[in-house]
Amino acid sequence: MPPSSSSSFTRPSRQSDYARFSPTTPIVIDNGGSTFRIGWAGESDPRITFRNVVQRPRHKATGDAVTLVGDQDPALMKYFDCTRTSYRSPFDCNVVYQFEIMEYVLDYGFECLGANSEVNHPILMTECICNPLSSRSKMAELLFETYGAPSIAFGVDAIFSYKLNQQYGRCYEDGLTVCSGFSTSHVIPIVQGEPVTKACCRTNIGGFHITDYLKQLLSLKHPQHISNITWEKAEELKMEHCYVAQDFTSELQQFQKGNEDAKEKTRCWQLPWVAPTQGEVPSEEELTRRAALKEKQGQRLRDMAAARRSLRITELENELNGLENLSQQLDEVDEHDVSSILAGTKFYSRQEIESNIIRLTQSLRKAKGEPIEVEEKNDASLLEKYPLASVPDEMLTPEQLKEKKKQIFLKTTSEGRLLAKQKRLEEESIRERQNQLDEEKRLENPELYLEQMHARYRELCERVEQRKKPKTNGNHNLLGGVGRGERLTAAQKERMRLLTSAAFDRGKGEDTFGARDEDWQLYKLMSKDNDDDDNSLDEEEAELARVTCRLQDIDPNFVPRSDLVPIPGGTTEFQKFRPQTAEDFQIILDVERFKCPEVLFQPNMIGIDQAGLDEMAGISLRRLPSVDDSLKAEMSKSVLVTGGCALLPGLLPRLEAGIRQLRPYLSPLKVVRASDPVLDAWRGASRYANSPHFTLQTISIQDYYEKGESLLRQYQMKYTI
Repeated sequence: MPPSSSSSFTRPSRQSDYARFSPTTPIVIDNGGSTFRIGWAGESDPRITFRNVVQRPRHKATGDAVTLVGDQDPALMKYFDCTRTSYRSPFDCNVVYQFEIMEYVLDYGFECLGANSEVNHPILMTECICNPLSSRSKMAELLFETYGAPSIAFGVDAIFSYKLNQQYGRCYEDGLTVCSGFSTSHVIPIVQGEPVTKACCRTNIGGFHITDYLKQLLSLKHPQHISNITWEKAEELKMEHCYVAQDFTSELQQFQKGNEDAKEKTRCWQLPWVAPTQGEVPSEEELTRRAALKEKQGQRLRDMAAARRSLRITELENELNGLENLSQQLDEVDEHDVSSILAGTKFYSRQEIESNIIRLTQSLRKAKGEPIEVEEKNDASLLEKYPLASVPDEMLTPEQLKEKKKQIFLKTTSEGRLLAKQKRLEEESIRERQNQLDEEKRLENPELYLEQMHARYRELCERVEQRKKPKTNGNHNLLGGVGRGERLTAAQKERMRLLTSAAFDRGKGEDTFGARDEDWQLYKLMSKDNDDDDNSLDEEEAELARVTCRLQDIDPNFVPRSDLVPIPGGTTEFQKFRPQTAEDFQIILDVERFKCPEVLFQPNMIGIDQAGLDEMAGISLRRLPSVDDSLKAEMSKSVLVTGGCALLPGLLPRLEAGIRQLRPYLSPLKVVRASDPVLDAWRGASRYANSPHFTLQTISIQDYYEKGESLLRQYQMKYTI
């Protein structure tokens, strides 16, 4: 056998308990898609129960892969690395197809039962209705050839549950069994104590889909707590809080209205949360000490910045003096001696030296805090660079005219860049001087300065908010809005008038706009940025951004309004967040409580185009053409619901109401739940295996070796004892 996982049982006691039973005592196995149960025939409860899954993590110390079957103790799992592995099930839609995993499960079950190498007891194993022959033959091969079982038998779990409840008097010999399990649901008609396989109905919906749907809905509803919403926790929430609504639409409308009944049905799951501890309020002396320390640190930083600025100024002056001396030396020598002098430097021409002198001059003025004046040589340099721009057209050839147009375009672009750079430098200089003045005011009286800044911020917010509102004169259109002409400023209206008049004058003939110089003057007049209102609005927004940034630096409790002006730094999120409370760690279950179990009746909610439980019952009854209506009426009076999903509250009334709609008027109907929907399948199989009739329904190992798969194809268990 392959090695199985470690367990908490004591091996000697299990082996001695195993030896107490005679070789003729059958072993009963309920091989469910969710849970594996194994025990001895004739007993009321199974000996071993565990999840029917296998995991192969690696040990953190040795790195060896270990096989773990079922759920393990969390204290044990901390020694294994489970990040790169997951649970694997031998089932696919309630049919065993991974027999390698099934072998690990059987090894663990037989080992817990006390068997060593061979299982010398008959075995009764449950399976789903109409189990494929390939799955049944491989299971028989595994039990006969690997474990050496003397004989085996296969039976349907739902039929065992029905026969047990029939003995309890909860159902009759003719009826329907509705089994909603882990991954599938079946409806099996039973006539004279035997299942009618041709009329059974199956859908691939079960408890797994309810749990998975609940996990998806809660993860979408509370994405910040997605790590806490595990599949196991969703299963627990399903069993504790989910129910089946009698009328799904009316229940949904009730929660949509939010009345008192909906609030009473809402459940809250409180996640672990610890309130943040409130620190002690510092005293006046402590605040004074902190302020003095902060001022001392600030003065130290200012002294260091001043020292670096002084050193930078000295370096720039020395470099500028060297370049000026070099330029003066070049002016005093002959032209043929210039190249020999430049050979000893890193420069190649006079123009390069002059450009470096201009650059160093600007850097020196910027370091000293003086305004940068770059207009002195711009005109001369542009005239030298673009000589044809100022030459009349009559003096130029056609090729020179083309070159002139190109130079004019490049000159205009260069002038625009220089003006934009000059404007940006001036704004930075003004902003820096304003910050220096604000800092001096703050140091003189911090409280008064903070109050003035807040008042200035409120004033600017009101202005910007007022300016952003659409300007109206009381005339509204049919939709309650305002026309574009009523929102235009005076300058914008003037531009629109010029544009309209130009279009009217030139619209009757060929479009020659732009051929004359006055056309371009008109274009400049219409497109120039001389709107005083727009400029004032931009200035107010810039001032609001400056005040906002300033308040963020000096007031830790200040939270800006991101709907009026973008916060400096490119983000519109609040810089300050409110402290988290216990409500932030709550997961609310309202419509999810009944929306998830609704997939049993409406599988299309999760994308499965199949019938629901109530419709399946009607389909199974219609598939009985040879049965008269009186027998169908008797079967309708004995509808047994079993399986794990039968534990959901409200399932029986909803199923009864759904089947009643499919039955004739005043037709008798009775739907009951099994005495124990989870364990009745194993208990019914245990009673069946303990009866003398069981030995006649088994397949011996000798018959298996003689007839092979053909024997399994013809095998059909008789449940009537």
